[in-house]
Amino acid sequence: MLFDPVNTGFLLTPEQQAVAADEKVGFHFGGKGTHTSRTIMLDELASLLRAAGPDFTRADYRRLIVEDNCLGKRTGATRRITDQRLSELYALDGGVVLFRVLRQLWAGDDRGRPLLALLMTLARDPLLRFTSPAVLRLQPGEELGRQSFTDALNRGTGSRFNEAVLDKIVRNAASSWTQSGHLEGRSRKTRRAVSPTPAVVTFALVLGYALGARGAVLFETLWSKVLDASTDELLFLAMDAKRVGYLDLKVSGGVVEVSFSRLLTEEERRLIHGTD
Repeated sequence: MLFDPVNTGFLLTPEQQAVAADEKVGFHFGGKGTHTSRTIMLDELASLLRAAGPDFTRADYRRLIVEDNCLGKRTGATRRITDQRLSELYALDGGVVLFRVLRQLWAGDDRGRPLLALLMTLARDPLLRFTSPAVLRLQPGEELGRQSFTDALNRGTGSRFNEAVLDKIVRNAASSWTQSGHLEGRSRKTRRAVSPTPAVVTFALVLGYALGARGAVLFETLWSKVLDASTDELLFLAMDAKRVGYLDLKVSGGVVEVSFSRLLTEEERRLIHGTD
């Protein structure tokens, strides 16, 4: 299996992309994304999930945002566009595997929430995903150059955006990576290292698993690289996740086995490439 950190974590076959992009799984591919107009909207997501019940449907989330105005938006039009953008980034539907798992992990991990949000939006917004190499190649303390973001976006999108749109995507993406903790500063953004939690590592592994990765390869995907931790550190955190009950993990003789029978339903495991 070939590693492709810019797009998906892997060079997927068309059949694998079709499975991962199934509306019940939740990945998005292609060259379009919400970062033309928004960031990862971390504060809005946090407020929404505080107000939402664990079993809310897509219609329930829409009602909270549009009718109940739980996010305090001034006009009906703003509420509707907020609902649309948040659903693009996060699905907001308990029937979507990635959102259901995000929701479950979110409830028990205050500290990991910025990284959980970033991982989800990397799965659903190709534009943000295209910028990941520009951030991940930096060492802590190094300054992010605008041109590196622009170049990464042009490579991913085939240079189809004009300068004004590119500038907006760059600003929004830089803000998103700041909200996740990977960057700091206002006008000048510098790299900082993030600290994942067991729940965050679990979600990164689920994302890789949903794309077809298995075993030790799960610790080499884009989702794992984003966590700024070595394979040994990720394995240690995965062992903690096992103790909490998020996943099953076996490490023996250099062979790593990871499964999610306690986190994913049997139907979800069948949907995601059939077996664990």
